[in-house]
Amino acid sequence: MPSVSADADTAILSQWSVEAGASVSAGDAVAEVETEKAVVDIEVDSDAVVHALLVEDGATVGVSDPIAVLLEEGDDAAAGDDLVAQLGGAPAAPAPAAPAEPAAPAAPAPAAASESATSSAAHGGRIFSSPIARKIARENNLDIATLTGSGPNGRIVRKDVEAAIAAGGAQAAAPAAAAPAAPVTVPASPAPAPSSGGYEDVPHSKIRRFVASRLQESKQLAPHFYLKGDVQVDRLLALRKEINEGAPTRVSVNDFFVRAVARALQDVPEMNVTWSDDFVRRYERSDVAVAIASEKGLVTPVVRNADERSLTSISKEIKDFAERASGSGLKQDELVGGSFTVTNLGMFGVDEFSAILNPPQAGILAVGAARKVAVIDDDGEVRAASVVSLTLSVDHRPVDGALAATFFKRLREIIENPTQILA
Repeated sequence: MPSVSADADTAILSQWSVEAGASVSAGDAVAEVETEKAVVDIEVDSDAVVHALLVEDGATVGVSDPIAVLLEEGDDAAAGDDLVAQLGGAPAAPAPAAPAEPAAPAAPAPAAASESATSSAAHGGRIFSSPIARKIARENNLDIATLTGSGPNGRIVRKDVEAAIAAGGAQAAAPAAAAPAAPVTVPASPAPAPSSGGYEDVPHSKIRRFVASRLQESKQLAPHFYLKGDVQVDRLLALRKEINEGAPTRVSVNDFFVRAVARALQDVPEMNVTWSDDFVRRYERSDVAVAIASEKGLVTPVVRNADERSLTSISKEIKDFAERASGSGLKQDELVGGSFTVTNLGMFGVDEFSAILNPPQAGILAVGAARKVAVIDDDGEVRAASVVSLTLSVDHRPVDGALAATFFKRLREIIENPTQILA
Protein backbone atom coordinates (compact mmCIF):
# COMPACT_ATOMS: atom_id res chain seq x y z
CA MET A 1 0.00 0.00 0.00
CA PRO A 2 1.60 3.27 -1.08
CA SER A 3 1.46 6.41 1.01
CA VAL A 4 -1.59 8.17 -0.38
CA SER A 5 -1.85 10.93 2.22
CA ALA A 6 0.90 12.85 3.95
CA ASP A 7 -0.56 12.49 7.46
CA ALA A 8 -2.17 9.04 7.32
CA ASP A 9 -0.67 5.67 8.25
CA THR A 10 -3.59 3.68 6.85
CA ALA A 11 -5.75 3.80 3.74
CA ILE A 12 -8.98 2.14 2.63
CA LEU A 13 -8.77 -0.09 -0.44
CA SER A 14 -12.19 0.66 -1.93
CA GLN A 15 -12.13 -1.94 -4.67
CA TRP A 16 -9.83 -3.90 -6.92
CA SER A 17 -9.86 -3.08 -10.62
CA VAL A 18 -8.22 -6.40 -11.54
CA GLU A 19 -8.54 -10.05 -10.62
CA ALA A 20 -5.91 -12.65 -9.86
CA GLY A 21 -4.41 -13.93 -13.11
CA ALA A 22 -4.82 -10.65 -14.99
CA SER A 23 -1.93 -9.22 -17.00
CA VAL A 24 -1.20 -5.53 -16.37
CA SER A 25 1.05 -3.00 -18.05
CA ALA A 26 3.06 -0.16 -16.57
CA GLY A 27 0.71 2.68 -15.63
CA ASP A 28 -2.40 0.50 -15.37
CA ALA A 29 -4.69 1.17 -12.42
CA VAL A 30 -5.15 -1.96 -10.31
CA ALA A 31 -7.13 -0.62 -7.35
CA GLU A 32 -9.02 2.37 -6.00
CA VAL A 33 -8.02 3.75 -2.62
CA GLU A 34 -10.08 6.14 -0.49
CA THR A 35 -8.36 9.04 1.20
CA GLU A 36 -9.88 11.77 3.31
CA LYS A 37 -10.48 13.85 0.18
CA ALA A 38 -11.11 11.61 -2.80
CA VAL A 39 -10.78 8.21 -4.40
CA VAL A 40 -7.44 7.73 -6.14
CA ASP A 41 -5.96 4.99 -8.30
CA ILE A 42 -3.03 2.74 -7.49
CA GLU A 43 -0.97 2.17 -10.62
CA VAL A 44 1.67 -0.46 -11.32
CA ASP A 45 5.09 0.72 -12.45
CA SER A 46 6.00 -2.25 -14.67
CA ASP A 47 4.43 -5.03 -16.74
CA ALA A 48 3.35 -7.95 -14.57
CA VAL A 49 0.81 -10.68 -13.87
CA VAL A 50 -1.42 -10.37 -10.82
CA HIS A 51 -0.70 -13.60 -8.96
CA ALA A 52 -2.76 -12.97 -5.81
CA LEU A 53 -4.78 -10.27 -4.07
CA LEU A 54 -4.01 -10.21 -0.35
CA VAL A 55 -6.76 -7.91 0.94
CA GLU A 56 -10.48 -7.61 0.35
CA ASP A 57 -12.48 -4.70 -1.01
CA GLY A 58 -13.22 -2.18 1.73
CA ALA A 59 -10.25 -3.21 3.87
CA THR A 60 -8.31 -0.67 5.92
CA VAL A 61 -4.64 -1.30 5.17
CA GLY A 62 -1.48 0.02 6.77
CA VAL A 63 0.86 2.03 4.57
CA SER A 64 3.60 -0.28 3.19
CA ASP A 65 1.60 -3.41 4.07
CA PRO A 66 1.49 -5.92 1.18
CA ILE A 67 -1.78 -5.89 -0.76
CA ALA A 68 -0.96 -8.07 -3.78
CA VAL A 69 1.69 -10.33 -5.28
CA LEU A 70 2.78 -9.54 -8.84
CA LEU A 71 4.95 -11.79 -10.98
CA GLU A 72 6.92 -10.97 -14.08
CA GLU A 73 6.23 -12.98 -17.21
CA GLY A 74 7.92 -16.36 -16.84
CA ASP A 75 8.25 -16.26 -13.04
CA ASP A 76 7.61 -19.51 -11.18
CA ALA A 77 4.03 -19.62 -9.91
CA ALA A 78 5.06 -21.96 -7.09
CA ALA A 79 7.43 -19.31 -5.78
CA GLY A 80 4.53 -16.89 -5.89
CA ASP A 81 2.43 -19.30 -3.85
CA ASP A 82 5.22 -19.55 -1.27
CA LEU A 83 5.38 -15.76 -1.04
CA VAL A 84 1.62 -15.53 -0.61
CA ALA A 85 1.83 -18.03 2.25
CA GLN A 86 4.67 -16.09 3.89
CA LEU A 87 2.66 -12.88 3.67
CA GLY A 88 -0.41 -14.52 5.14
CA GLY A 89 -2.44 -14.12 1.96
CA ALA A 90 -5.65 -15.79 0.89
CA PRO A 91 -5.47 -19.60 0.58
CA ALA A 92 -5.61 -21.25 -2.80
CA ALA A 93 -8.74 -23.14 -1.73
CA PRO A 94 -11.55 -21.73 0.41
CA ALA A 95 -10.92 -21.91 4.14
CA PRO A 96 -13.18 -24.24 6.16
CA ALA A 97 -16.47 -22.51 6.84
CA ALA A 98 -17.19 -21.47 10.41
CA PRO A 99 -20.08 -23.35 12.07
CA ALA A 100 -23.46 -21.76 11.40
CA GLU A 101 -24.19 -21.78 15.15
CA PRO A 102 -20.82 -21.90 16.92
CA ALA A 103 -20.90 -23.42 20.35
CA ALA A 104 -19.86 -21.30 23.29
CA PRO A 105 -17.49 -23.32 25.51
CA ALA A 106 -17.63 -22.61 29.23
CA ALA A 107 -13.87 -22.02 29.25
CA PRO A 108 -11.21 -22.11 26.55
CA ALA A 109 -9.41 -25.40 26.24
CA PRO A 110 -5.69 -25.25 27.16
CA ALA A 111 -4.77 -27.02 23.94
CA ALA A 112 -6.56 -24.41 21.86
CA ALA A 113 -4.82 -21.62 23.73
CA SER A 114 -1.48 -23.24 23.10
CA GLU A 115 -2.29 -23.65 19.43
CA SER A 116 -3.32 -20.00 19.18
CA ALA A 117 -0.13 -18.83 20.81
CA THR A 118 1.89 -21.02 18.49
CA SER A 119 0.18 -19.78 15.33
CA SER A 120 0.37 -16.14 16.44
CA ALA A 121 4.08 -16.38 17.03
CA ALA A 122 4.81 -18.31 13.84
CA HIS A 123 6.69 -15.40 12.34
CA GLY A 124 8.78 -13.86 15.09
CA GLY A 125 5.82 -13.11 17.37
CA ARG A 126 3.88 -11.11 14.79
CA ILE A 127 0.17 -11.83 14.60
CA PHE A 128 -0.84 -12.35 10.99
CA SER A 129 -4.38 -11.27 10.24
CA SER A 130 -6.26 -9.77 7.35
CA PRO A 131 -7.05 -6.03 7.47
CA ILE A 132 -10.79 -6.66 7.47
CA ALA A 133 -10.37 -9.09 10.37
CA ARG A 134 -8.46 -6.47 12.37
CA LYS A 135 -11.09 -3.85 11.59
CA ILE A 136 -14.01 -6.03 12.72
CA ALA A 137 -12.09 -7.02 15.86
CA ARG A 138 -11.42 -3.37 16.75
CA GLU A 139 -15.05 -2.41 16.22
CA ASN A 140 -16.15 -5.17 18.59
CA ASN A 141 -13.44 -4.65 21.25
CA LEU A 142 -12.04 -8.10 20.55
CA ASP A 143 -8.39 -8.93 21.26
CA ILE A 144 -7.33 -10.51 17.99
CA ALA A 145 -4.26 -12.06 19.66
CA THR A 146 -6.53 -14.53 21.45
CA LEU A 147 -7.87 -16.06 18.24
CA THR A 148 -6.76 -19.09 16.27
CA GLY A 149 -6.43 -18.42 12.56
CA SER A 150 -7.85 -20.75 9.94
CA GLY A 151 -5.97 -19.12 7.07
CA PRO A 152 -2.59 -20.16 5.67
CA ASN A 153 0.16 -20.33 8.31
CA GLY A 154 -2.43 -19.61 10.99
CA ARG A 155 -3.47 -16.27 9.51
CA ILE A 156 -6.57 -14.84 11.20
CA VAL A 157 -9.26 -14.09 8.63
CA ARG A 158 -12.72 -12.54 8.74
CA LYS A 159 -14.51 -15.82 9.45
CA ASP A 160 -12.38 -16.38 12.56
CA VAL A 161 -13.28 -12.99 14.01
CA GLU A 162 -16.99 -13.31 13.21
CA ALA A 163 -17.12 -16.76 14.80
CA ALA A 164 -15.35 -15.45 17.91
CA ILE A 165 -17.78 -12.54 18.17
CA ALA A 166 -20.74 -14.89 17.95
CA ALA A 167 -19.24 -17.18 20.60
CA GLY A 168 -18.26 -14.25 22.79
CA GLY A 169 -21.80 -12.89 22.67
CA ALA A 170 -23.14 -16.19 24.00
CA GLN A 171 -20.52 -16.23 26.77
CA ALA A 172 -21.32 -12.67 27.80
CA ALA A 173 -25.03 -13.45 28.20
CA ALA A 174 -24.62 -15.51 31.38
CA PRO A 175 -22.82 -12.96 33.60
CA ALA A 176 -25.10 -10.21 32.30
CA ALA A 177 -28.18 -12.17 33.44
CA ALA A 178 -26.67 -12.78 36.87
CA ALA A 179 -25.78 -9.14 37.45
CA PRO A 180 -28.15 -7.40 39.89
CA ALA A 181 -28.17 -4.13 37.96
CA ALA A 182 -28.36 -3.34 34.28
CA PRO A 183 -25.04 -2.30 32.72
CA VAL A 184 -24.52 1.40 32.13
CA THR A 185 -23.75 2.26 28.52
CA VAL A 186 -22.27 5.61 27.50
CA PRO A 187 -22.99 6.29 23.80
CA ALA A 188 -20.23 7.79 21.68
CA SER A 189 -22.67 10.46 20.53
CA PRO A 190 -26.23 11.43 21.52
CA ALA A 191 -28.90 9.09 20.21
CA PRO A 192 -31.23 10.60 17.62
CA ALA A 193 -34.44 12.03 19.03
CA PRO A 194 -37.54 9.89 18.43
CA SER A 195 -39.67 10.93 15.49
CA SER A 196 -43.39 10.51 14.96
CA GLY A 197 -42.85 10.32 11.20
CA GLY A 198 -40.70 8.10 9.04
CA TYR A 199 -36.96 8.58 8.73
CA GLU A 200 -33.89 7.00 7.22
CA ASP A 201 -30.47 6.56 8.85
CA VAL A 202 -27.85 7.15 6.16
CA PRO A 203 -24.49 5.57 7.09
CA HIS A 204 -21.46 7.84 6.97
CA SER A 205 -19.26 7.31 3.96
CA LYS A 206 -15.60 6.83 4.79
CA ILE A 207 -14.71 10.14 3.14
CA ARG A 208 -17.52 11.97 4.95
CA ARG A 209 -16.38 10.57 8.29
CA PHE A 210 -12.76 11.57 7.68
CA VAL A 211 -13.65 15.06 6.45
CA ALA A 212 -15.80 15.55 9.54
CA SER A 213 -12.92 14.46 11.76
CA ARG A 214 -10.45 16.79 10.04
CA LEU A 215 -12.74 19.82 10.17
CA GLN A 216 -13.61 19.19 13.80
CA GLU A 217 -9.91 18.93 14.59
CA SER A 218 -9.25 22.17 12.69
CA LYS A 219 -11.98 24.05 14.53
CA GLN A 220 -10.81 22.79 17.91
CA LEU A 221 -7.03 23.15 17.48
CA ALA A 222 -6.58 26.10 15.12
CA PRO A 223 -7.59 29.43 16.72
CA HIS A 224 -9.70 30.93 13.94
CA PHE A 225 -10.32 34.63 13.52
CA TYR A 226 -12.29 36.30 10.76
CA LEU A 227 -12.08 39.42 8.61
CA LYS A 228 -15.12 40.48 6.60
CA GLY A 229 -15.63 43.11 3.95
CA ASP A 230 -17.31 43.96 0.64
CA VAL A 231 -15.44 44.47 -2.63
CA GLN A 232 -16.84 46.24 -5.67
CA VAL A 233 -16.71 44.01 -8.73
CA ASP A 234 -18.26 46.11 -11.52
CA ARG A 235 -14.92 46.49 -13.29
CA LEU A 236 -14.12 42.81 -12.77
CA LEU A 237 -17.47 41.75 -14.25
CA ALA A 238 -16.97 44.05 -17.23
CA LEU A 239 -13.47 42.65 -17.82
CA ARG A 240 -14.79 39.09 -17.57
CA LYS A 241 -17.49 39.86 -20.14
CA GLU A 242 -14.89 41.29 -22.51
CA ILE A 243 -12.58 38.29 -22.11
CA ASN A 244 -15.38 35.77 -22.62
CA GLU A 245 -16.72 37.34 -25.82
CA GLY A 246 -15.72 34.89 -28.52
CA ALA A 247 -13.22 33.10 -26.27
CA PRO A 248 -13.08 29.28 -26.52
CA THR A 249 -12.62 29.00 -22.74
CA ARG A 250 -14.97 31.06 -20.61
CA VAL A 251 -13.53 32.23 -17.31
CA SER A 252 -15.64 32.43 -14.16
CA VAL A 253 -15.71 35.01 -11.41
CA ASN A 254 -14.14 32.41 -9.13
CA ASP A 255 -11.19 32.07 -11.52
CA PHE A 256 -10.53 35.78 -11.02
CA PHE A 257 -10.59 35.36 -7.24
CA VAL A 258 -8.16 32.43 -7.34
CA ARG A 259 -5.73 34.46 -9.45
CA ALA A 260 -6.21 37.52 -7.20
CA VAL A 261 -5.45 35.47 -4.08
CA ALA A 262 -2.32 34.06 -5.72
CA ARG A 263 -1.14 37.58 -6.55
CA ALA A 264 -1.90 38.88 -3.03
CA LEU A 265 0.04 35.99 -1.47
CA GLN A 266 3.08 37.09 -3.47
CA ASP A 267 2.66 40.69 -2.34
CA VAL A 268 2.16 39.69 1.32
CA PRO A 269 4.39 36.59 1.59
CA GLU A 270 3.97 36.31 5.36
CA MET A 271 0.45 35.08 4.61
CA ASN A 272 1.72 32.38 2.24
CA VAL A 273 2.51 29.95 5.07
CA THR A 274 1.49 26.76 6.85
CA TRP A 275 1.77 25.95 10.53
CA SER A 276 3.55 23.05 12.24
CA ASP A 277 4.48 22.49 15.87
CA ASP A 278 8.15 23.23 15.19
CA PHE A 279 8.12 25.95 12.53
CA VAL A 280 6.14 28.12 10.14
CA ARG A 281 6.83 27.16 6.53
CA ARG A 282 6.81 30.04 4.05
CA TYR A 283 6.36 29.25 0.35
CA GLU A 284 7.89 30.89 -2.69
CA ARG A 285 5.05 30.19 -5.10
CA SER A 286 1.29 30.55 -4.62
CA ASP A 287 -0.36 27.12 -4.60
CA VAL A 288 -4.08 27.79 -4.09
CA ALA A 289 -6.60 25.06 -3.28
CA VAL A 290 -10.14 25.30 -4.65
CA ALA A 291 -13.13 23.81 -2.79
CA ILE A 292 -15.25 21.64 -5.10
CA ALA A 293 -18.46 19.84 -4.14
CA SER A 294 -18.46 16.36 -5.67
CA GLU A 295 -20.76 13.35 -5.49
CA LYS A 296 -18.26 11.70 -3.17
CA GLY A 297 -17.90 14.72 -0.88
CA LEU A 298 -15.87 17.90 -0.56
CA VAL A 299 -12.51 17.95 -2.35
CA THR A 300 -9.88 20.68 -2.49
CA PRO A 301 -7.51 20.15 -5.44
CA VAL A 302 -4.60 22.56 -5.67
CA VAL A 303 -3.83 24.97 -8.52
CA ARG A 304 -0.01 24.97 -8.54
CA ASN A 305 1.96 28.15 -9.22
CA ALA A 306 -1.25 30.13 -9.64
CA ASP A 307 0.72 33.37 -9.41
CA GLU A 308 2.58 32.48 -12.62
CA ARG A 309 -0.39 31.06 -14.52
CA SER A 310 -2.68 32.86 -16.93
CA LEU A 311 -6.34 33.30 -16.05
CA THR A 312 -7.30 30.97 -18.90
CA SER A 313 -4.88 28.29 -17.71
CA ILE A 314 -6.28 28.46 -14.17
CA SER A 315 -9.84 28.29 -15.51
CA LYS A 316 -9.12 25.21 -17.63
CA GLU A 317 -7.52 23.37 -14.72
CA ILE A 318 -10.34 24.14 -12.29
CA LYS A 319 -12.91 22.94 -14.85
CA ASP A 320 -10.88 19.76 -15.30
CA PHE A 321 -10.75 19.25 -11.52
CA ALA A 322 -14.52 19.66 -11.28
CA GLU A 323 -15.18 17.13 -14.06
CA ARG A 324 -12.93 14.51 -12.49
CA ALA A 325 -13.83 15.14 -8.85
CA SER A 326 -16.86 12.84 -8.76
CA GLY A 327 -14.98 9.96 -10.33
CA SER A 328 -11.58 8.48 -9.67
CA GLY A 329 -9.73 10.94 -11.85
CA LEU A 330 -8.19 13.20 -9.18
CA LYS A 331 -4.72 12.09 -8.24
CA GLN A 332 -3.37 12.28 -4.73
CA ASP A 333 -0.67 14.80 -5.62
CA GLU A 334 -3.42 17.12 -6.87
CA LEU A 335 -5.07 17.06 -3.44
CA VAL A 336 -2.15 17.85 -1.15
CA GLY A 337 -0.23 21.02 -0.46
CA GLY A 338 -1.13 24.65 -0.80
CA SER A 339 -1.17 27.35 1.84
CA PHE A 340 -4.58 28.84 1.08
CA THR A 341 -8.05 27.78 -0.11
CA VAL A 342 -10.79 29.62 -2.01
CA THR A 343 -14.38 28.47 -1.47
CA ASN A 344 -17.33 30.04 -3.29
CA LEU A 345 -21.05 29.60 -2.59
CA GLY A 346 -22.09 32.61 -4.61
CA MET A 347 -23.59 30.46 -7.35
CA PHE A 348 -26.14 29.27 -4.77
CA GLY A 349 -27.22 32.81 -3.97
CA VAL A 350 -25.40 32.89 -0.61
CA ASP A 351 -24.49 36.47 0.28
CA GLU A 352 -21.79 35.64 2.83
CA PHE A 353 -20.52 32.78 4.98
CA SER A 354 -17.54 31.76 7.09
CA ALA A 355 -15.39 28.75 6.23
CA ILE A 356 -13.35 26.38 8.40
CA LEU A 357 -9.61 26.30 7.76
CA ASN A 358 -8.18 23.45 5.73
CA PRO A 359 -5.26 22.36 7.96
CA PRO A 360 -2.36 23.08 7.95
CA GLN A 361 -3.14 26.06 5.70
CA ALA A 362 -3.14 29.55 7.19
CA GLY A 363 -6.16 30.99 5.39
CA ILE A 364 -9.36 30.31 3.50
CA LEU A 365 -11.41 32.89 1.60
CA ALA A 366 -15.21 32.50 1.52
CA VAL A 367 -16.73 34.23 -1.53
CA GLY A 368 -20.41 35.20 -1.65
CA ALA A 369 -22.74 36.15 -4.48
CA ALA A 370 -22.50 39.41 -6.41
CA ARG A 371 -25.37 41.72 -5.54
CA LYS A 372 -26.45 45.28 -6.30
CA VAL A 373 -26.23 47.87 -3.50
CA ALA A 374 -26.30 51.66 -3.24
CA VAL A 375 -22.88 53.23 -2.63
CA ILE A 376 -21.74 56.81 -2.13
CA ASP A 377 -18.85 57.93 -4.32
CA ASP A 378 -16.03 60.15 -3.07
CA ASP A 379 -17.85 63.15 -4.58
CA GLY A 380 -20.99 62.35 -2.60
CA GLU A 381 -22.98 60.90 -5.49
CA VAL A 382 -25.14 57.83 -4.86
CA ARG A 383 -24.94 55.07 -7.44
CA ALA A 384 -25.68 51.37 -7.80
CA ALA A 385 -22.70 49.04 -7.55
CA SER A 386 -22.11 45.29 -7.72
CA VAL A 387 -20.42 44.04 -4.56
CA VAL A 388 -19.27 40.67 -3.26
CA SER A 389 -18.93 39.91 0.45
CA LEU A 390 -15.67 38.21 1.41
CA THR A 391 -14.88 36.46 4.68
CA LEU A 392 -11.25 35.60 5.39
CA SER A 393 -10.73 32.85 7.99
CA VAL A 394 -7.20 32.89 9.42
CA ASP A 395 -5.15 30.65 11.71
CA HIS A 396 -3.96 32.96 14.50
CA ARG A 397 -0.92 30.80 15.27
CA PRO A 398 1.19 31.80 12.24
CA VAL A 399 -0.68 35.00 11.31
CA ASP A 400 -1.56 38.02 13.46
CA GLY A 401 -4.53 40.30 12.90
CA ALA A 402 -2.60 43.23 11.43
CA LEU A 403 -0.88 40.97 8.90
CA ALA A 404 -4.17 39.39 7.86
CA ALA A 405 -5.68 42.87 7.48
CA THR A 406 -2.76 43.88 5.25
CA PHE A 407 -3.39 40.85 3.06
CA PHE A 408 -7.14 41.55 2.95
CA LYS A 409 -6.53 45.17 1.96
CA ARG A 410 -4.16 44.13 -0.83
CA LEU A 411 -6.63 41.51 -2.06
CA ARG A 412 -9.39 44.12 -2.25
CA GLU A 413 -7.13 46.46 -4.25
CA ILE A 414 -6.38 43.74 -6.78
CA ILE A 415 -10.03 42.72 -7.18
CA GLU A 416 -11.26 46.29 -7.57
CA ASN A 417 -8.49 46.98 -10.11
CA PRO A 418 -8.79 43.72 -12.06
CA THR A 419 -6.18 44.53 -14.70
CA GLN A 420 -3.69 43.68 -11.92
CA ILE A 421 -5.09 40.16 -11.96
CA LEU A 422 -3.95 39.81 -15.56
CA ALA A 423 -0.48 41.24 -14.89
